[in-house]
Amino acid sequence: MDTRTLLASLATEQVNGRSERLDQMTSLEIATLMNDVTADVTAGIEKALPQIAEAIDRIVERLKRGGRLIYMGAGTSGRLGVLDASECPPTFGVSPELVQGIIAGGDRALRSAVEGAEDSAELPVEDLKARGLNESDAVVAISASGYAPYCVAALKYARSVGALAIALSCNAGAQTSKEADIAIEAPTGSEVLSGSTRLKAGTATKLVLNMLSTGSMVKLGKCYKNLMVDVKATNVKLRDRSVRITMNATGLDREAAQALYEQAGGSIKTAIVMHETGAARALAEAALSECGGYVRAAVAALK
Repeated sequence: MDTRTLLASLATEQVNGRSERLDQMTSLEIATLMNDVTADVTAGIEKALPQIAEAIDRIVERLKRGGRLIYMGAGTSGRLGVLDASECPPTFGVSPELVQGIIAGGDRALRSAVEGAEDSAELPVEDLKARGLNESDAVVAISASGYAPYCVAALKYARSVGALAIALSCNAGAQTSKEADIAIEAPTGSEVLSGSTRLKAGTATKLVLNMLSTGSMVKLGKCYKNLMVDVKATNVKLRDRSVRITMNATGLDREAAQALYEQAGGSIKTAIVMHETGAARALAEAALSECGGYVRAAVAALK
C-alpha cells in the first residue's frame, strides 16, 4: 500500500459524520459535541488495557535494572511525551534522567512546527544515540496515526540495541505496532475537526502516558496508599501538600504532622515509617534504604 492510500485509510483521518455541520453550530453545540465524543477515548483505551498493563510491568523491570523510560514522538505526540516526562521529577522525586521526552526536531518543535522532522528516519537514531540508548532502557514511540516514519525508525533502532520497544497509537493495525515488542493501540476514530489528532487522539495519548508513568512509579514504591510520598517540596504549595500528605498517611492533625515532617528531614516516607513504628529518623531511613524505598516493606521490617 502506498503512503497516500495508507494515510487516507486511517480511521483518525476520516470525516466524522456527527460534525459535518461544525461550521454552522453554535458554541454550545460545538462544546457539547466535543464533550460527547470523548466516550470514544475511554472506549479506545479500554481495548488496550492489557497491553498497557504489560508495558507498565516491563518498563518497571527496565527501570529497576538502572534503565530509563524514553518517550519519542513528533508534533502533538512528541509534546505530550515531553509533558509527561517533565512532570515525573516533581511528582515522584525522580531524576530528570529517569523519564525523558524527545520531540522530533528538538526543543524548538515544542512551540513551532519543524517541517519534515516527522518524516525523518535518521533523526530518531541520532536522537537516541545522543542519549546513549542501551538494552536497559525502554522506548515509547508515540504516533496518533501509527504511521510517523520518525517513530517507526525509533522502534527499529531501540530493538536493534536490545531496548524495550513500545508503540502507542490511536489506530488499529498501526505501522508502528509492527516494529514493537508491545503494541498499544487505542483506536479513537475520526475527529470532530477531521484529521486534527490533537483532539480525541491527543486526549487518549495523554491518558495512556499518565497510566504508563504513574503505574510504573507506583510499582517502584513512589506511592503509599494513594499518596505521593516522594513529592519534592520545591515551593510553598508543595511544602503545604507534603504536610497534608503526612496528615492523611498518619491521621495526625496539622500541627503534629508538621512537626513529624520536620523531624523526618522533610521526607514524607521517613515520617510515615517513624509514625508507624516509633523508630527514630536514622533507623527509619535505614529501613527505607534496605527496602528499596517501599514504605510498607520498611514498616514491616521494623515491626
